Amino acid sequence: MIGWQNQMGRFNQLMQNPLFRSFLLFSAFRAVYGMGILVVTWFLATSDNTPFWFSIIFLLFSMVFSRVLFKFIKSKWKKDDESITST
Repeated sequence: MIGWQNQMGRFNQLMQNPLFRSFLLFSAFRAVYGMGILVVTWFLATSDNTPFWFSIIFLLFSMVFSRVLFKFIKSKWKKDDESITST
């Protein structure tokens, strides 16, 4: 029983580490956003109505947009963390 409580203490300590929390947020964001981008790109690339270069432009735009979106999400999460710890 003591070993299990020690592991939970380590887990809680790890979850409070801001670097680890950022890594988890980044991983979840990339997984969800990346899958969405792949699906949209696949539809664009296989569509007869759009030229092939349109999917390349979409991927380039997505690369820039994802950085901006992730910074926004990260700043919102950081504000929420600060409000929780200050109360």
